[in-house]
Amino acid sequence: MKIKSAEFETSAKSLETCPAPGVPELAFIGRSNVGKSSLINMLSGRRGQLAKVSSTPGKTRLINFFNIDQQWRLVDLPGYGYAKISKKARMIFRDFVSEYLTNRENLLGVFVLIDSRLTPQDIDLDYITWLGEIEAPFALIFTKTDKLSKTAAQKSVDRFLAALSERIEGSPDHFISSSKNGEGKKEILGYIGHNLSR
Repeated sequence: MKIKSAEFETSAKSLETCPAPGVPELAFIGRSNVGKSSLINMLSGRRGQLAKVSSTPGKTRLINFFNIDQQWRLVDLPGYGYAKISKKARMIFRDFVSEYLTNRENLLGVFVLIDSRLTPQDIDLDYITWLGEIEAPFALIFTKTDKLSKTAAQKSVDRFLAALSERIEGSPDHFISSSKNGEGKKEILGYIGHNLSR
């Protein structure tokens, strides 16, 4: 699968202001500063032009919708975890995202991004466990693997999956990626294409 066109469609601050369902949606979420915007730009082939990359964690505060090839939407969800916003605002964002993930009828799946450089983080494990509880289909993408050797990256993935196995049954689909060298792009887009064609 190859993305031919990718355009920003709209931002939403509530489920009611999301665009009409119409086409399938695939959402991306992760801890703040996990490299989500860079990954979205890498997958779309629009480096630095589609999703805004910021050095400030928690910059995405709305749900951003991107129209892909006039066939599906890529959905950029606000990161969970650290953000320089008020506690009340964090609660609003969290509730909004939860509502989207629980009730969006055309949501085909969720990609949860994990920083491959870190030991397993409870905030990631908790979020994935919750996705399992609401029966949302998900896959994992381990980011920033260019900063590790292949052996170290694989060990990091194995550690995370081992920790996750203590909370959920089965091993989720997962991908190793780097926005800098394009690792994982072909595999992730292939997975998306397969899910869209089902």
